[in-house]
Amino acid sequence: MRRTVSAAIIAIVLGLTLRNTMRLPGSIRAGCKRAVRKLIPIAIVCTGAGMNLKALAAIGVPAFFITMVCIVVAISGSFYIGRLIGLSRKTSLLLGAGTGICGNSAIVAVAPLIDAGDDDVALSVGAVNLFGLVTMLALPAIGGFLAMSDEAFGIWSGTSIHAVPQVVAAGFAFSPAAGATATLVKLVRVTLLAPLVFVLAIVHAKQSPADAKGAPTLAIHYARFVPWFVWGFGALALLNTFGMIPTLDFALTGLSGDAAPQSVALAATLKLIGKILLTIAMAAIGLEINVRQLAGVGARAITAGFITSTILAVASLALIKLLI
Repeated sequence: MRRTVSAAIIAIVLGLTLRNTMRLPGSIRAGCKRAVRKLIPIAIVCTGAGMNLKALAAIGVPAFFITMVCIVVAISGSFYIGRLIGLSRKTSLLLGAGTGICGNSAIVAVAPLIDAGDDDVALSVGAVNLFGLVTMLALPAIGGFLAMSDEAFGIWSGTSIHAVPQVVAAGFAFSPAAGATATLVKLVRVTLLAPLVFVLAIVHAKQSPADAKGAPTLAIHYARFVPWFVWGFGALALLNTFGMIPTLDFALTGLSGDAAPQSVALAATLKLIGKILLTIAMAAIGLEINVRQLAGVGARAITAGFITSTILAVASLALIKLLI
């Protein structure tokens, strides 16, 4: 089936082209970082207005099982592959967290808990961003070639692509239904960052120096384990599932004095707002990415990232073929 290219994919490709063919002022790059940080969470929340959780009930358990297996595959695979080819233990673990959970967010969350250095963070962030971008652009084309269903592709992209914006863009590039499923599956992965960080935080807190009263000096902020936009997405999805997002009815009075009845479906409006914000954010992400810098990431980190990303995508696809 022939599929159109989504506005989000076009936006990020245009942004990439401009960023890597023109010299842009630093203020634009700084503005893009702020735009991505602020717009992506709002876009994800708005996407919840188009989610019907009842329609996903049939694939809930298999999708969750695939997600869990893929996280284990990504983290363990990255760790052992990284160590095998000479990466440090900390870089390998950060690379696994970023690949298996949610890209940069997981790396930033895990890094202080294992006392990772700047080099460890830089190597893992570079490799995860590089292959997250590659999978985001490649998977929709591969999924179309394999004639995957919307459901199957949503699970595949949601379990295989690294960062939340990349998953959302790839899913909606395939189809709206695939985008909704991919977003839900990815947000499940994001929430699973909480137990990972929780375990690392407890271990690291117990190992950290104690203060004069014998309490660990490392503060653990439990409320921050699950990002706010996950709750927002879930709330709107529940409201939409039970038909509780209203349609606004009103009348517009024209020049002749006649009142014309109008109605606006709030759920559809929120979905549209989410698509617009996502497209803007994708353009901003493209304007942030310096391909030369990504390509300049250490060869060992690139090798580990490539092997891990490939194993993750193949394992996810095999499980989908088996269970979905």
